[in-house]
Amino acid sequence: MFNYPGRLILCSAVLLASCHQTPEKNYDTWTVYNGSKEGLKYSSLNQVDTSNVQLLKPVWEYHAGDADTISSSQIQCNPIVVNGVLYAVSPQLKLLALDAATGKEKWVFNPYKDADASSVHALRGVSYWEEGEDKRVFFTAGPHLFAINANTGAPINAFADSGRLPLHSDLGEAARDLFVVTTSPGMIYKDMIIIGSRVSEEADAAPGHIRSYDVRSGKLRWIFHTIPQPGEEGFSDWKDPEAYKFIGGANAWSGFSLDEERGILFAPTGSASFDFYGGKRKGANLYADCLLALDANTGKRLWHFQDIHHNIWDRDLPAPPALVTVKHDGKKIDAVAQVTKAGFVFLLDRETGKPLFPVEERPVPDTGLLPGEEAWPTQPFPVKPAPFTRHHMTEKDFNYLLPDSSLAEVRNRWSTLRKGHIFMPPSREGTLVFPGFDGGAEWGGPAVDPTTGILYINANEMPWVLTMVDAKEKPSGKKETNLAAGKRLYHQNCMTCHGPERQGGGNYPSLINIKDKYTVPQFVDLVNNGRRMMPGFKHLPAEEKEAIASYLLEVKSQQGLVYNGPQQPADTSRDLPYSSTGYNKFLTKDKLPAISPPWGTLNAINLNTGEFVWRDTLGVDPHFADRGIKTGTENYGAPVVTAGGLLFIAATRDAKIRAFHKATGKLLWEAQLPAAGYATPAVYSVNGKQYLVIACGGGKLGTKSGDSYIAFALP
Repeated sequence: MFNYPGRLILCSAVLLASCHQTPEKNYDTWTVYNGSKEGLKYSSLNQVDTSNVQLLKPVWEYHAGDADTISSSQIQCNPIVVNGVLYAVSPQLKLLALDAATGKEKWVFNPYKDADASSVHALRGVSYWEEGEDKRVFFTAGPHLFAINANTGAPINAFADSGRLPLHSDLGEAARDLFVVTTSPGMIYKDMIIIGSRVSEEADAAPGHIRSYDVRSGKLRWIFHTIPQPGEEGFSDWKDPEAYKFIGGANAWSGFSLDEERGILFAPTGSASFDFYGGKRKGANLYADCLLALDANTGKRLWHFQDIHHNIWDRDLPAPPALVTVKHDGKKIDAVAQVTKAGFVFLLDRETGKPLFPVEERPVPDTGLLPGEEAWPTQPFPVKPAPFTRHHMTEKDFNYLLPDSSLAEVRNRWSTLRKGHIFMPPSREGTLVFPGFDGGAEWGGPAVDPTTGILYINANEMPWVLTMVDAKEKPSGKKETNLAAGKRLYHQNCMTCHGPERQGGGNYPSLINIKDKYTVPQFVDLVNNGRRMMPGFKHLPAEEKEAIASYLLEVKSQQGLVYNGPQQPADTSRDLPYSSTGYNKFLTKDKLPAISPPWGTLNAINLNTGEFVWRDTLGVDPHFADRGIKTGTENYGAPVVTAGGLLFIAATRDAKIRAFHKATGKLLWEAQLPAAGYATPAVYSVNGKQYLVIACGGGKLGTKSGDSYIAFALP
């Protein structure tokens, strides 16, 4: 269906109108992440509609002033607006309070003060709670959750330790020095804030347990162990009864949705560590890669649905589900719609977890496994809806826009890869991973129109290559130099992200010439705290950090000295036999995709029927824009749908924000942004005027970094 990069309309607007229904709730505010606790990204505001959207103009732009163009800073935040005040974060994770009508700054809270913001990471939103005159904004920076006075920007001293709660709290002693931050805001329920976490994806990962804290005091209210402990349901799913002591991950990094009336929290989890080899975590690995339905009052599991058993492809559930009401078999059913990196939509009954459309357990390849690996023999495939991305790449899918010389290069590389199935296991030869590590669906997730049951999802269609290598042998009593130890430790700890030649890949930068950017103390601080996509490695001994620094920073005076650090990890349970050579897209030497367009798409799916309504490319690649070829581009961020008949989305590398007719997919308006908007817009109203705001942070996909939020409105 995607052999050509053109718009495809599969269902008419007349048919859409026939399934129109009035939602039980009014969605005219944007006071929580993703617009509502149901995660719909829907606004019932209709002042801007299909007849006047072309008149939208910028009405204010706020510059935070802290973009880091050298390190490719980003803003991925979906702002919230409460009582006319917009709350968001800057590239360096300063918390901002702006007048939502003018963009004028009210206050700024800097969590790092005068210190270097070395632990800056992606943060996609903030949370708000109030009771009477007590109004609080919750957000995270580095390894801490902050509670801030929404009126003044001052920390709430009564919360935890002077307004700051360590994110390592209640994860156990072993996690104390491991990397723990959050990329998505916590969910407010009654007087609790429920948080997930982002952890390392290597063997040194902290567990991803879900925790609930009192919004006033910061005291723990409940915890759900995503890696079950002895006596807990799901524990026997892990073949090694000791696995819970050293396996990490299974973390709810992408955030939550909440059925507030029923008190049900929906938490999608990621894979267990290590991402690409499961020989030390044999079994299906509950509750990794699950949509969990938890009692929001107690944290008790109500049901779970696992979308990948024993994940060895890094296909985490990328976004919170949308809570929808659909017409199914003649009945109205409250459901959850969960999108995946594999391009699936699983539609499940909200109270039971039972699929509304059939889900088949289908056999997947189990040949050519790495020694020690035990792949799961089947994986779940929904019969409906059909996948919203391609699942297979053949020679017929080679990029027809490439010159013959580049096609020959693609063909030669293609011939060496293991391929042919979406669940082909990792290999030493190199395995084609398609859809790739960034989807299919990504962290933005879907928007859903509750009046029609139409789900809108943007997707990436980029193949990646996963190559596994044997871990280097540890030295056997022979003294190493710092240079030799640094190379070995880089191979163990850094190569998966930055590649064997330090060239980087995917979302991870090259480390070549990093000596020009960091001194040794600055580099050690970076290793300790992490930065953006890079996790922190505070748990590594000082001698190991210094050896890695001598290698990467080319400190000649240190490289020849004898390495005096440990010769092997203190915890051999985390000592893995394999590593990967990094996150590498299947590109030509000229950095063009090996696969034919589209590389980014926008899809509309009727959840009542499971059928597609329309599909189109999303974004314009600069290499082909002058030729008028619609290729689409990779995209990060989500759409927003409105009662005015519109779908707004930025997300693309061409730094534009667009409005589409939600019924047909026709492009109605677009505007150039000061930097790419890799974020989800927010739609809100102040004094009767409707606004659309988007973070312009850039920084991904080789685009320039920005520092602004820009708002649009009618004249």
